[in-house]
Formats: sequence, structure tokens, C-alpha cells
Amino acid sequence: MTTATAELREAGTIRLADYLAGELARAGVTHMFGVGGANIEDLYDAVHRGGTVRGVVAKHEFSAVTMADGYARTTGRLGVVAATSGGGAMNLVPGLAEAYASRVPVLALVGQPPTGQEGHGAFQDSSGRAGSFDAREVFAPVSRFCARVDDADSLRELLPRAMAAAQAEPRGPAVLLLPKDVQQARIRVPALDPEPAPGGRAAATVTPLDTAAVSTVSDALRGAGRVLVIAGEGVAADDARGELAELARRLGAWVAVTPDAKDVFDNHDPRFAGVAGVMGHANVEECLRRADLCLLAGTRLPLLARGGLDQALAATDVVCLGPEPPFVAGIALDGNLRDALRAVTARLPSAPRPCPPHAGPLPAPVPGPDFRARERTVPHAQAVAAVAAALPEDAHVFVDAGNAGASAVHLLPAPRRGRFVLAVGMGGMGYTFGAGIGAALATGRRTYVLAGDGAFFMHGMEVHTAVEYGAPVTFVIFNNNAHAMCALREEFLQGGVRSDDLFAPADLAAGVAAAFPSLEATGAVDAAQLRTALLRSNAGGGPAFVAVACDPREIPPFLPFQSFTEVTESKEGSHERGVVHVG
Repeated sequence: MTTATAELREAGTIRLADYLAGELARAGVTHMFGVGGANIEDLYDAVHRGGTVRGVVAKHEFSAVTMADGYARTTGRLGVVAATSGGGAMNLVPGLAEAYASRVPVLALVGQPPTGQEGHGAFQDSSGRAGSFDAREVFAPVSRFCARVDDADSLRELLPRAMAAAQAEPRGPAVLLLPKDVQQARIRVPALDPEPAPGGRAAATVTPLDTAAVSTVSDALRGAGRVLVIAGEGVAADDARGELAELARRLGAWVAVTPDAKDVFDNHDPRFAGVAGVMGHANVEECLRRADLCLLAGTRLPLLARGGLDQALAATDVVCLGPEPPFVAGIALDGNLRDALRAVTARLPSAPRPCPPHAGPLPAPVPGPDFRARERTVPHAQAVAAVAAALPEDAHVFVDAGNAGASAVHLLPAPRRGRFVLAVGMGGMGYTFGAGIGAALATGRRTYVLAGDGAFFMHGMEVHTAVEYGAPVTFVIFNNNAHAMCALREEFLQGGVRSDDLFAPADLAAGVAAAFPSLEATGAVDAAQLRTALLRSNAGGGPAFVAVACDPREIPPFLPFQSFTEVTESKEGSHERGVVHVG
């Protein structure tokens, strides 16, 4: 406790906001992200005076949530976001929806007007009184727990419940609504609980695995000659990469990953089959057709991860390990994923089995043989290769939505000791700018944000936040002056009669350099210049910005578009995959 905090004590009392800040610190929270305002300023003041949790001020509340999201995904700890009432509170919703859909533990602390003003025309009233809407009804659908702290005494019960709910299966956001007068209320200095509410990986009560189900799954795996494992984000969330690798070794299995989980298995391992689904590799479908059994580990296999695979899945036995049932038919072993992997592996022979030959994750033949990039633009494959050549092995990578994201998922190997994150829960553009900053500040590691210019124009001004806090983030912007995925859909599916999503040229590097003179900003005109700029960013301690010009006509390795290319068959396999509709 600092001297400033001690001065706030009055006869053995402290503000509720100071108690809350202290509990966050005791739970292991190191950063609180958000945007200030009158009805949350007391909490920011308490965090500042406490000196343990670092308050980080974002430019927009959506990005503040994604900062907490990126913090949680890279540390395994609870991410915390704080915002004021009214528009600030409402701006949290899309970010919380992503965390809800992607099972990311986030605690949102949301300021509210003083209780005495609610129902009497209070500014930004969302109490549900006198014709105002009820904030609880807004946040409840995108949270695992939502409660209003009506008085100071109730926080001691609600805070641990909220933290526990965020980190229990299924993980997700918890929301506490905090009226301003409640934050300011003075409470007696409470005796410290023996154990604080958990802010790290949840040590919640684990339901024992069903022994019969373990036996059924183990017997099925032992009896299968060839196995394809498709691993998902749950492997990263449960820190179960080692268990996955050992299971694959004993089975001699091919291992594919879902688009949002590219880092859960070594992309250079000879067992690695590639990425499953609409941004993935045809080799995964070929392995699935050859497999006697498909094992899902930490994924329910949603459409983005199974696009193009439904026919092969229907002809293959499927088993699933994880806390939630899969979206495909099969045998499910419910429960903690790490425990399930260990239990099943323990019943297999300890000697490794050889992995059957396979083609590996060969890139899809797009954009086609007749495509020629416009002058002074860099094809996605060359740009991604430049990123791969510069990417540190312990870096984190955050990939945004759009054509650039599809190319990165398809072509860029995940760093061996860092996260590779794609937010597909809601797939909102601009997610990466906040998430990358949150990850970089939490871990201190170089973090790459790969995004298109459309995503940049949505939330790219968080570059300012990176500059203010010296976050080691390299922002790589694939600038095709378009919402190119939308433009391609319009061309292929609607006759190309509109040009709404094609924009006038913008020199992003020049604009960012002018806005932030201390920021290293580069406009790369070729792959070599891009690689040089990225290597220079690795050597620095703070943020860097690199924009590379791309062609909006380039077709990305995205399955819904591949049927429109002139190439209809790749050397990976000749099975007809058909048109897959996404979005």
C-alpha cells in the first residue's frame, strides 16, 4: 500500500474502489485495460494509488476488451477491463461477445450513475427504472455472470463469484456493474481472506472423467490403424500442448489444427497435416479420407474449421475430447481436456508409432496462374514469407479478419514458443490492434499484428496506445485500399455491379509517421523492404508500423473463393470440395 492510499484511510476504513483494486492485485492481475469516465474514475484512481495493477487507457472500449482478451490468451490469467457508463459501457459489448464465443476469461468492471439519481433522469441511466433500459439485460447474453453491486458489502461475495465464473468451463466474460456512490462508499478494512479469488489459470473443482467413456475412447484409438487428430484452441486454453504431442506420438497420428489454434502443435513436426477448414490445406481432407478415426481435441469443430470436410467426416468414426459437445456426430469424452488427454494416453502403448506418409500442408494454388499483381504491390504469399523470415520464435502473432488473415493462417507457420491467435468467435475486424497490445504489455514479448487496411481504419488508432505505453508491437498492414473480401464476394456472387468496397489510395505509413513522430513507420514497396523493416522492429524495444501495398483483386486461400479460380485441382488431392458458404 502506498502513502497516498494510506491517506485515504479514515478510522480503519477504505473506499470500496481501493478494496477492489487490492483484490485484483491479490488475484495476480497485473493490468487493467479500459477508457476512463466520471462513473469509473474512482477505480482508476484506486488502481493508480495502489501501484500494483497497471492501468492502461485505450482509445476505444472495444479495443480495451480485446486488450484484456489478448492478455488472457497469452498469459492464461484473467483479463480485466474497466469502462464508464452509457456509450462507454455499450462499446464493450462486441468485445465481450468475442470473448464469450471464444471462451476467453475476462472480467468487465462497468461504472454506473449514482444510485440516488437512477430513475430520476440520471445521465447515462441504464438501471431499468423510469423507462431506461437495464444494463444487466444487455450484458447477460454475452457473459457467464452478470450482477449489479447494489451496496458495498455485496462486493465481497460478488467479486469472487464473478472471477470464478469467468474461469470455469465454459470460460467467458463476467460483468460487475458498479454505481459511482458504491465505488466511493467507505468500508471497514476487511481481514484478508486466506486465499484470494483466482486470477491465474482457474483451479476450479474438476469433475472426474467418466471411466466408461475413457475406456470406450481408448479402445477405439487402439483399434484404429490411422488416426487424424484435429486440435483446437482448447489445447492452448488448458495448456495441454505437451499432452497433445505425446498422444500423437503414441498413436502415430497426423495432426491438423483449427484456424484459431495454429500454435497448439509444432508446425514443423512431420506429423503436422495443416490447417482444417475454410482457410486450410487440402491435405487435411486427404488425411481424413484415409483415416480410420478422427479425434477432436479441444474443438467442437465449427463451420470455419470443418468447411469442406463434412462429407469425409460423415464417412469416418469421430471421437471428441473436451468440456463441450462437438458440432459433428461422434463419441464424446466430456471434462477437462488436459485430464482427458492424459487418461486416454495412459491406456495406449508407450512405444511411439510411425506416422503414415502424407503430403503435408502444401499451399493452395491461388490466386491462379493468370493473376499478375499490380505494379508496386506485393502478393500475399511473398509478404507472408517476409513475415515468416523475420518472425522471432518466441513472438506472439495476432491475425485479423479478411484476405490478409486468410493468407496468414494458410501460409505462416506459428512461432514455436509464442501464440498464434485468430479471433473467430465473432470475427470482428480490428480485434488485433487491442489484443496485440494487451499481449505485448502482459508478456513483454515482441508481438506481430497482421491486419488489412479495413481493420486498421476501424481500430488502428490504438497504435497511439502502443506508442504511449511503449508496447513491443509490430503492426503489419496489408493495404489493398479495399474491403477486399467483401469486394470479391460482390464480384463472384453478385455480378460485380458495385464498387462500394474499393477505396481511393491511402498512404498509411506516411499518415502514421506524421501523427506519431517517435514511431518507426515504413511503407514497404517489396518483400525485401518489408523483411528489412520487420527485422529492424525486432531489434527495437517499442512499437513499429509497416504498411505493404497489396492488390485487392488477389484471391486469398479461402475455400469459398477457390471454386471461382481457374485452377480446380491441386497436387494435394483431386477430391471435389465444392462451394462452401461462409457468412
